[in-house]
Amino acid sequence: MAYDDLPFRMLAASNAMTEAIDAGVRAAGYPDLRPAHGFAFVRLSGPGCTLVELADHMGMTKQSASTLVADLERKGYVRRSPHPVDGRATMLTLTPRGVAATEAASRAGRDVVRRWAREVGDERLEVFAQVAAVMAREGRVRPTW
Repeated sequence: MAYDDLPFRMLAASNAMTEAIDAGVRAAGYPDLRPAHGFAFVRLSGPGCTLVELADHMGMTKQSASTLVADLERKGYVRRSPHPVDGRATMLTLTPRGVAATEAASRAGRDVVRRWAREVGDERLEVFAQVAAVMAREGRVRPTW
C-alpha cells in the first residue's frame, strides 16, 4: 500500500471535520463564529488562560490574539477577570454563551464521527482512533493559518 497521499487525506479529513463543526455551530445559533474562534475556544475552555498563553496556542502575535479576544468579548463569548495568582495578568474564560457554543461544536464533531463509524464500521474507526492518537501526539489543535 502506498502512503504518498496520506498527508493529503489527513488534511482533507481534518478540513472536513472543521467544516462540519463550523456548520453545526452556525446551525445551533452562533452564526457570528468562525473556525478560528473554535480553535481559541479549545484553549479557553476549562479554567481559561492568559492572553500570552492563547497567543502561543494559536500561533499568533499577542496583538493579534488581543484583537481576537476583543471580538469574542464584544460578542459575549469571552470574559476577562483578574488572574488568581499573578496580579499583573488577566484571565480569559468562556462565558455561558461561549460554553454553549463549545457544546454545539462538540455535538457537531460527534455527529461526524458517528457518520464515519457508519461508513467504515465501528471496529475500523476504533483502530483508526488508536492510530490517530499516536500520530496526534506531536500536534496541536490550532489553525495553521
